[in-house]
Amino acid sequence: MEKQRLIRIFDKQANQYEKNRENANQKRWRQHLLSHAKGELLELAVGAGANFSYYPRGVKVTATDFSAAMLEKAKQAANHYHIDCDFICSDIEEMSFPDQSFDTIVSTLSFCSYNHPLMVLEKISRWCKPDGHILFLEHGVSSNPAVSTVQKGFNPLLYRVYGCHHTRNIVGLIQESGLIIHKVESYWMGMVHLIWAKPKLLD
Repeated sequence: MEKQRLIRIFDKQANQYEKNRENANQKRWRQHLLSHAKGELLELAVGAGANFSYYPRGVKVTATDFSAAMLEKAKQAANHYHIDCDFICSDIEEMSFPDQSFDTIVSTLSFCSYNHPLMVLEKISRWCKPDGHILFLEHGVSSNPAVSTVQKGFNPLLYRVYGCHHTRNIVGLIQESGLIIHKVESYWMGMVHLIWAKPKLLD
């Protein structure tokens, strides 16, 4: 999908994302995952700021999103939860940071939308400090054959409407990237994954 069209799709969903910040299942998952965040933190595709209430005290957040409408909602959330945060309105696939800039990198429900997910994984591996944390809450294709068949049938329509792929093998992508996976927890018939990882070993 052409990138500007994708941005418009997410701009239109900003109010919906704001209303869903307190989703009960996601609240439990986010709290469990983000308790491991620390220090200088980069959040990819921050959306409406659903993670902000779960960050430990003392983190310094750099929040990115290519949707200006989403960032406006995230700024309101940051003010509400007193998060020390800088905001960057840009496409993460086109962004650059110095190597080893961040203690923690967070991605929640963003890898369904990237045109080049392996390239993004390569970037965040470089941007994370060697002893840092890379934390994922992502959704993808189910481990249940019947459910995955339905997902594959509906995926083209869902992508056109919501800008989101439902058939990506998230754990497989992260393994292929070379990131070091420390722990995976999967839910909802293998459609949702919490993943604790480290940057890949330097050559």
